[in-house]
Amino acid sequence: MNVIFVEPSFPANQREFVRGLFQVGARVIGIGERPKEALDDDLKRWMVHYEQVPSVVDEESMLKAVRWLQGRERMDRMEAVIEAHVMAAARVREACGIPGTSTRTTWLCRDKPSMKEVLRQGGVPCARSAAADTPEEARAFVADVGYPVILKPRDGAGASGASRVGNDAELEQSILATGLAAGRSVAIEEFIEGHEGVYDTLSVNGEVAHDFAIHYYPNVLEAMRTRWISPQVVATNRLDHAGGYEEMREMGRRVLPLLGIGTSATHMEWFSGSKGLKFSEIACRPPGVRTWDLYCHANEMDLYREWGAAVVHGRVTERPSRRYAAGLIALRPDQDGRITGYSGIDQIERRFGGWIIDAYFPPPGTPTQPVEAGYMANAWLRMKHPDYDELRRMLDAVGETIRVHAA
Repeated sequence: MNVIFVEPSFPANQREFVRGLFQVGARVIGIGERPKEALDDDLKRWMVHYEQVPSVVDEESMLKAVRWLQGRERMDRMEAVIEAHVMAAARVREACGIPGTSTRTTWLCRDKPSMKEVLRQGGVPCARSAAADTPEEARAFVADVGYPVILKPRDGAGASGASRVGNDAELEQSILATGLAAGRSVAIEEFIEGHEGVYDTLSVNGEVAHDFAIHYYPNVLEAMRTRWISPQVVATNRLDHAGGYEEMREMGRRVLPLLGIGTSATHMEWFSGSKGLKFSEIACRPPGVRTWDLYCHANEMDLYREWGAAVVHGRVTERPSRRYAAGLIALRPDQDGRITGYSGIDQIERRFGGWIIDAYFPPPGTPTQPVEAGYMANAWLRMKHPDYDELRRMLDAVGETIRVHAA
């Protein structure tokens, strides 16, 4: 099978998807923005051909490259796994008659109001939401639903660009900040109090072949706005036997056919609180912040290869062991500027060294990144443990002990 893979070299873990395809027997053709000379030796070995384009989100240049490839050989699949790339890939895929996720499905997985309207009609519980094209429509939604509400880009990922609005003054500020006052359409939705988590799947022909669950501590919006918090992303190993997960799994299984998802990775977010379990949103791609690495370590499996087997052969070959829970903790600098040093690392290594998967500590002199840049923007550490509660205690100890100093 000839598989086109979009942007094989950036970000860094993109290469793992190429490796997975190669290891299950695909002939991988890469399309990316870097010159071929900049690719490492493994990437060059895993791919039979590489085309450079000015931008992988420029549909015209992508279409030209794919049609040139089709003039030489049949292209069986075209895959993109980064949120910013998926729509351009879907449009080019359809224009060239290549099987894969449709433009409609990709659009529904990006446009939050349309997504939730389809899911509500299919019986999936969601927060009340709407598309607001004018400030008046946003004010009318609030008059009907009440505060608090969330305003976010219609195609935003996670908490990116989202703001929580609790009163009229904040609403007017958000109307300006989101561009709604200047004519930009936004998503507005009821704010759901409750615990936030993730249900991630690898589906084959619309059926869940692998699934995993993540918990956020605290919820993402708070984590991405508050410097002193060392937020955690924790993959549970209790999915198959702990109470409560079956409702989440059933909800996820209902979402896939409603949105027309066939063979793909998915990333679904949910809230659970006083109003019950509510579906938040879905992306038709793998999760960010290298979450698949956590799943691989926790379940003693190669999920990238499994994804390759799903794409190429229409099946998976392994079963997750569920032996470990695994988690990431983000470690923020105490102020913006440049990293000057760290404290507490040696103490954590002495206490938990056998359970540490890996870590990243930018060298002194490195410019800090803003809190809202994400979980892996500054320092971070990843761990695993057979007991979920013990892992949480260990991650808490890391957050209380390690300090990132900046000036």
